[in-house]
Amino acid sequence: MSDISSKQAPRGSSSWLLYIAMGLFAIGLLAVVAIFGVGLLSDSKPGLWLYLLAMCAPLGFLLSVVYALWSGRRAR
Repeated sequence: MSDISSKQAPRGSSSWLLYIAMGLFAIGLLAVVAIFGVGLLSDSKPGLWLYLLAMCAPLGFLLSVVYALWSGRRAR
């Protein structure tokens, strides 16, 4: 027998973590594309700030894994 009260909605309070993770991942991917674009379109090297921004991609991925593990826990 399925009871409606036993089904719980996903946690809405942690959705900010998902938005931050997606934003950081997107910024990191854009920085990686920009690094390759600078290398293809000019003879100069990409700036250090592009390499630092590219580190946002793994950080966003890590935060998304944390979000998935945190939101997937069963409430007791």
